[in-house]
Amino acid sequence: MTSRPEYYTPQPYDPYAEDEPQGGWFNSEGYVPRRPQAHDAHEGYVPRQPQAYDAHEGYVPRQPQVYDVPEGYDYDPRTYPYQQLDDQPTFALRTVTQPAEPAEPGYHVPDTPEVGWDMAASRRRAWVSRAVLLFVLAVQAVLSLRLSNTAFQDEALYLAAGHAELQHLLHGTPLPVDYAAYFSGSPQLYPVLAAVIDGRFGLTGARLLSLAFMLGTTTLLYSFTRRLFNERAALAGAALFAVVQSTVVMGYFATYDAAAVFLLALATWIVVRTDRAPVGAVLLAAPVAVLAVGVKYAAGLYLPTIVVLALLTGWPHKGGRAFWRMLLLALGIGALLAAGMYATDLLAGVRQTTTDRDHGSDGAAFLLQRSAEWGGLMFLAAAGGAISYVRRSRMNESPLAQRLGNPGWRWRALLGLVLCGTALLAPAYQVHLGTVVSLFKHVGFGLLFAAPMAGVGVTRLIGAHFRYPQLGIMLWTATLCLGISQADWRFGVWPDSSRMIQVIDSHVNREGHYLASTPEVPVYYLREKTSQRQWQGAFAMEYTDKKGRHHSGDAGYRAAVRDGEYDLIVLDGLTNPRVDAVVADAVTGNPHYRLLADLPFRNSSGTGHYRIWTKAS
Repeated sequence: MTSRPEYYTPQPYDPYAEDEPQGGWFNSEGYVPRRPQAHDAHEGYVPRQPQAYDAHEGYVPRQPQVYDVPEGYDYDPRTYPYQQLDDQPTFALRTVTQPAEPAEPGYHVPDTPEVGWDMAASRRRAWVSRAVLLFVLAVQAVLSLRLSNTAFQDEALYLAAGHAELQHLLHGTPLPVDYAAYFSGSPQLYPVLAAVIDGRFGLTGARLLSLAFMLGTTTLLYSFTRRLFNERAALAGAALFAVVQSTVVMGYFATYDAAAVFLLALATWIVVRTDRAPVGAVLLAAPVAVLAVGVKYAAGLYLPTIVVLALLTGWPHKGGRAFWRMLLLALGIGALLAAGMYATDLLAGVRQTTTDRDHGSDGAAFLLQRSAEWGGLMFLAAAGGAISYVRRSRMNESPLAQRLGNPGWRWRALLGLVLCGTALLAPAYQVHLGTVVSLFKHVGFGLLFAAPMAGVGVTRLIGAHFRYPQLGIMLWTATLCLGISQADWRFGVWPDSSRMIQVIDSHVNREGHYLASTPEVPVYYLREKTSQRQWQGAFAMEYTDKKGRHHSGDAGYRAAVRDGEYDLIVLDGLTNPRVDAVVADAVTGNPHYRLLADLPFRNSSGTGHYRIWTKAS
């Protein structure tokens, strides 16, 4: 049966058809006699003669019927015998049924396979993604390597401490000070490793070690973001993370921050990577996370995030058993932390530099402004990505992805809240402490966890099939420009100390006593001639004069300078301007000292100068 309509058309008369009357056909007025046919009147035609059986009583010969031929419109003398009278409409009795299906065309358009939308893993996609990742890593390396300056006081402190710890471990040399009492990380971990590299390759080698850690962090970030979402989000998140100020600076900064953030990334990667493995496999992340805390105590702020991720990443595959995964990781980390605190004397350092740290005077508005400047753009991208991910979970453009089961909106909302909320931990803690010290580095720790959601935000901003690529390019370019300018400013905060070291090199030895605004720098560069015990800094002054009277603070500096306690005084006017002014006033007119050099320098804030006094007699 077909849905096509049936058409009714009149059919020409067939004189040879046996199923029709020989004399004509039926119309609406009844029977119409057959009209003379054209083929009847041909040459040699003989009309039918009456037969003998026709001559019976009452027989009347049939007379030919005469018709009025209407000439004019639509008249055809050849077919006129078949035409009806003008005043008698004809209704056909035959039905003509159209074919049910049209004839097959000679050419068929082949079905287009969804090659570009294929969700399955492929070697081509993997190699293209890796090539883009290598380009991102190359950009990150170039941005870090273009930075240049002499050692910052933190770099000099950790490297000098590492050399002292290394000598203590290898040869039993007594430590000049108890580094564990005031370091914000274990002096036996990163400082020793960096000292080994520094002894072989110098400060550049130690900074390249940090670059290796940060490049590894970006690679791990790409890997676990790809596991959580897809390659596009992973590349976008890694590209943003690679160009922010904290990543660029920590990539060429010989402090333990790069090592700590790398270990946090490694622990997160293990948690995400073992989401389908047996529950016990998550314990592989416990020692790595504890080691990150040992390297830098502030890394402990991010351990709850890693523990919660153990639940969230395992839930889609294990359901309720993911709670055991989270509990097992929490117990493993807690047990290792307790053992480390019990077996070492690091608890004093944790209290001194982290939990019981003195509060500063920086206001909350100032700290929030700085946090927004250094990581706000990437955080906004992460927040946008989290919101869009809650609204629509589909991460693949293939139509086949619509039939796949996706995590519920509650799971997606919790994941976005955990990752984006982690980026706020460092600013909140710094506001609690009231200090901007190390804030730019700690902002980078939080951005490591917000980066996956930032990658999702960039992909949603660009749209399916790269509909608006200019928007993603604009966002990355703005982040890049901010990162470059902020990193340049950050690396120029401290003055170039090369000329100062050259001047004082010939005035120090193993017997003198010295005062400096940043004693860590000469201790590091002149470690073959002096030790840290010989140097006094611009903080926490305690002095007992020759008469046995004890002085502290500003009074201690005045008394020590008055008595000619120091063989050399080096002030830069930056580290602690107030103390520098006190010392400069005490030196002025003091017969024990003479001005050795006044060395100008330029830094990010403008210009300054080193003032160096040596003992006159």
